[in-house]
Amino acid sequence: MSDSYANPADAEFTPMGQRFRSFLPVVVDVETGGFNPRTDALLQIAAVTLRMNAAGYFERDQTLSRHVAPFEGANLEPASLAVNGIDPWHPLRPAVPEGQALSDIFKEVRRAVRENECTRAILVGHNAAFDLSFLNAAVERASIKRNPFHPFSNFDTVTLAALAYGQTVLSRSAKAAGLEWNDEYAHSATYDAERTADLFCAVLNQWRRVNDN
Repeated sequence: MSDSYANPADAEFTPMGQRFRSFLPVVVDVETGGFNPRTDALLQIAAVTLRMNAAGYFERDQTLSRHVAPFEGANLEPASLAVNGIDPWHPLRPAVPEGQALSDIFKEVRRAVRENECTRAILVGHNAAFDLSFLNAAVERASIKRNPFHPFSNFDTVTLAALAYGQTVLSRSAKAAGLEWNDEYAHSATYDAERTADLFCAVLNQWRRVNDN
């Protein structure tokens, strides 16, 4: 995160259970084999937890990511693979089944929910409905009973960036917020999730500074 959006130095971090009605924002990005969450493969997922200091300023905390093996019978659109650059069958790709990938990430998300004195997580994403739809579809396929995320509510950084900076594309929104952007790393779930998290924090911190003044 750029220095202009860093939290004030030496401030203690505080649970954010009261900040968003007991919801913990967790930034999620997915890379997929298409646009249909029911038929197209989930290929990569990343989640970024956040922390808030005593003054109410936000920054990234932990990044969690997994490469995901296509579920049996999953569709893989060549156009989508050309964009994200993923070879689902590459022998060196450390992919795991959907259920394991989600369980690994959900375990850490639940820990963050407890530490922040929240009741559940809420997905933050750039075009968040897309990421949430693939997350929910994978949860259903894997028969996961303890999904820490709200099933339909989300925070969308497209809307927040349009309000704060007049931009909607992630790269342009990040640059407008004064954040670094590297096109070579884009369309990786980890990179996009971290940039989305920085953007979310930038908007929240800008709002906080306005209120402080």
